[in-house]
Amino acid sequence: MATAGKMADDAAGTAASEKNKTKRKAATSRKSKSTKTGNRSTSDKYQGLDRKTLIDIYRTMFTSRRIDDKEISLKGQNKVFFQISGAGHEAVLTAAGLALKAGYDWFYPYYRDRALMLQLGMTPEEMLLSAVGAEADPNSHGRQMPSHWGSVELNVPSQSSPTGTQLLQAVGAAEASYRASLVDELKDKVTGFKGDEVVYVSIGDGTSSQGEFWEALNTACNLKLPVIFLVEDNGYAISVPVEVQTAGGSLSDLVIGFPNLFIQKCDGTDPLESYEAFLKAVDHCRSRKGVSLIHAKVTRPYSHSLSDDERSYRPEEERQKEAEIDPIKTYGEFLMSEGLVSSEELEKLRNDVDAEVNAAANAAVESPQPDPKSCYRNVYSEDVDPTSKQFDTEDGAELSGSPGTMVDLINRCLHTEMARDPRIVVFGEDVADCSREEYLERVKGKGGVFMVTANLQREFGGARVFNSPLAEANIVGRAIGMATRGLKPVVEIQFFDYIFPAYHQIRNELALMRWRSDGDFKSPVVMRVPVGGYLKGGAIYHSQSGTTLFSHIPGLRIAYPSNALDANGLLRTSIRCDDPVLFLEHKHLYRQVYNKSEYPSDEFMIPFGKAKVTREGTDCSIITFGALVERSRQAAKQLEKDGISVEIVDLRSLAPYDWEAIEKTVKKTNRVIVAHEDSISFGYGAEIAARIGNELFEYLDAPVRRVGATDTFVAYAPQVEDYILPQASNVETAVTELMKY
Repeated sequence: MATAGKMADDAAGTAASEKNKTKRKAATSRKSKSTKTGNRSTSDKYQGLDRKTLIDIYRTMFTSRRIDDKEISLKGQNKVFFQISGAGHEAVLTAAGLALKAGYDWFYPYYRDRALMLQLGMTPEEMLLSAVGAEADPNSHGRQMPSHWGSVELNVPSQSSPTGTQLLQAVGAAEASYRASLVDELKDKVTGFKGDEVVYVSIGDGTSSQGEFWEALNTACNLKLPVIFLVEDNGYAISVPVEVQTAGGSLSDLVIGFPNLFIQKCDGTDPLESYEAFLKAVDHCRSRKGVSLIHAKVTRPYSHSLSDDERSYRPEEERQKEAEIDPIKTYGEFLMSEGLVSSEELEKLRNDVDAEVNAAANAAVESPQPDPKSCYRNVYSEDVDPTSKQFDTEDGAELSGSPGTMVDLINRCLHTEMARDPRIVVFGEDVADCSREEYLERVKGKGGVFMVTANLQREFGGARVFNSPLAEANIVGRAIGMATRGLKPVVEIQFFDYIFPAYHQIRNELALMRWRSDGDFKSPVVMRVPVGGYLKGGAIYHSQSGTTLFSHIPGLRIAYPSNALDANGLLRTSIRCDDPVLFLEHKHLYRQVYNKSEYPSDEFMIPFGKAKVTREGTDCSIITFGALVERSRQAAKQLEKDGISVEIVDLRSLAPYDWEAIEKTVKKTNRVIVAHEDSISFGYGAEIAARIGNELFEYLDAPVRRVGATDTFVAYAPQVEDYILPQASNVETAVTELMKY
């Protein structure tokens, strides 16, 4: 349910929203009728399109251009704060919208795709509401720059600024449909599943230089997914020309070797040639023959954005040459030369469009801005609260069976949750038992490098448990697309040390999806990640613990269990909550005897933000998590011999953390140490220490101390690793020194 604040904020834009919906329905109706009526000979001559549709194509193109011009004008009046145009791209985008189905197919456009969005049914007023940052803006409710498209009604998941991040998500969205076609239980679980829906994704020529483009194309072709890749090649990535970006200067020539890829080149300034290319691409994908790629040559008559001046790097003769093939100019001339419209009719159409755009601009400028405090809205789910009592079944939980390790209890949780919820898909590097399923009866099975996912594929099948390419961004990006369409991906990043290729997707996409769309879209992905050191031989690239890099990200929840039972309960909460979760599993703790547990029930959950006092004490508190819980316990046992009573608080989740538990223990002992495995400087403990000093200063009898790793990386040599990582002796020394105050 929406909060009262959200309902109040939405009220201001209700009238505009309803009016725009009416306009959208009318536009869709016009489009549907125009393709089925009219003179047969005219239709046959122009790719099956009748006179009215041919003129409507020009209307969409011209409307797109005039909205760009209006935004530029409003920017000069300081009523718009940023502008990036779709000028020169209008023809191919209008054709794309005409060939595809709004609200049926799925769309991952980039910021040049204004004409596509108009053709799909978004109104000029809705676009200008975005430009002025109005609360009624349907794309992001004033949170994103203009031309960052998003629409629940039109199946356009919220798009962002980083170039190319939408590609893997589009592949994931198509894969959701593919998985549903393999698993009957998923057909009514995947949002918008029809069986023949197509996913459109577009990029500029510069974005094809991004590694994620190649990852997306690789997976789409490998699985024969119904994705149309549109490359809108205007020859420049801001100021960098295509021959500098792309070997040979032609992307479509580079990708010829990809299997199951239907490649077409077209003049993107010609809407009819573009429409023909899209009809073929859509048919190829809708009939599930594989992937389509359309390489469309377009122009860019305006600078990259209003923050750029193309005269700095493009000579006048080049700009003039491109002006001659401007699609607004050439298509208008085509309509008149073919006798489809007179100059007077075309002029009237332009005047009508100008009047519509001017009226839309006036309405947008007058539309209320968001309440400043609305910034707190939809950082996390407002419907499902994983910190609530609904997720707390810990107290009095019945345990049974022989004690199992953390690996055992995580594995049990995955099995029971996959049986409960068919939306769950598990994938990552090496997580399957055996990708070549014909070998399953002859081999033991892998199930992850730590065997945490063992036998999941055997029980639930290769359509729900499968291996990914060795590419972390691929894993997370695809998961976002799947989650956007209703699946529940539980993915594994094989080692925390290698998560950083996916950091872009995690920071700019996964954690931001709900906030940047103001709750219109969400991506509740669970990322399981083995983390930490103390393994002997892990060295630099298998021992990292950079939790601060993730706990700083709004919208991302982080769980970090220290024992088998907590791992089971926190993972179940992670899966059942509605937010993205980073679930950290300490490798050193996977099979320790001291943290084993009997098995809880299939409804056992531990809420986020609920710490646990693992040892009562009166003289000093240690606030910690992960592997430092046991090291703190060892230190406390030694300190007890000297008459020092230590209390240990295991946070269990880092975002959010349990401030009430921290407050209680500080007031009880008046001395505090924050201990963590990561480097001590700029670490997670600094935030806890700072807040204690700020809010609980009067309860302290000594400064807040921190224990952490050295400000270095982790070495291979065992004795050097022991020195770098905090040991029980370091904790003991810190407590002893603190007791001297």
